[in-house]
Amino acid sequence: MLLLIDAGNTRVKWALAAPGAGLGEWSASGAALHADLDAAGAGWHGQGVTSALVSNVAGAVLRERLAALLGPIATEWFASSGARAGLLNGYREPQRLGCDRFAAAIGARALAPDQPLVVATCGTATTVDAVSADGRFVGGMILPGLALMAGALAKNTAQLPQAAPGAAPPPLFADNTNDAIVSGCLSAQAGAIERAVAAHADALCILSGGAAAYIAPALKCRYRMVDNIVLVGLHAAALFDMRMGDGTC
Repeated sequence: MLLLIDAGNTRVKWALAAPGAGLGEWSASGAALHADLDAAGAGWHGQGVTSALVSNVAGAVLRERLAALLGPIATEWFASSGARAGLLNGYREPQRLGCDRFAAAIGARALAPDQPLVVATCGTATTVDAVSADGRFVGGMILPGLALMAGALAKNTAQLPQAAPGAAPPPLFADNTNDAIVSGCLSAQAGAIERAVAAHADALCILSGGAAAYIAPALKCRYRMVDNIVLVGLHAAALFDMRMGDGTC
């Protein structure tokens, strides 16, 4: 059993992929806040895990905690490189690309090959990255996530409203302060994504992350919602490596 872990800035997401499972087909999965990491470990213990592939952008302390939970399991700490799983990394310094962004791009290309893509992962930060039709990570942008934007306004706003996942966004030109705040935050997120799509050959947007359901109704471009695109990318990288090792690819 292969254990996949996406350790982000706020939560740790994990999934178990059995031998022979298709891309993104999990035997079990879960998520936990950093403070509840032990509970996440309990979810995969006793499941016959033989190896783990981990993307960690949350720093050395969390890595040490994960390593302790993983114990003797053979673990690869996923890192960005010049190329992997058929994706060429066009970052100026490839190793400095966030490993979660690289994994997300690999996952997006595996799900929608041979077409231009914009990969928007909407979490603590929102990252919006471009992948070319011929399999090159072009680059991208990073902006504060929806909650960070709202939090910045909250410092000077007595009552900060919240958008509901999947709900229709308020009018662009809202006629009250609460809706105006929601409209502004959503428009900033959606506008960055739409601008990237328009600049990248009207690409298909692969949308993921904890805030994706809030932002999706505000988008005016083609998009496909994918849960846990980083885990999908890790799985795609593992499957690619297995095929290469078997000499079938």
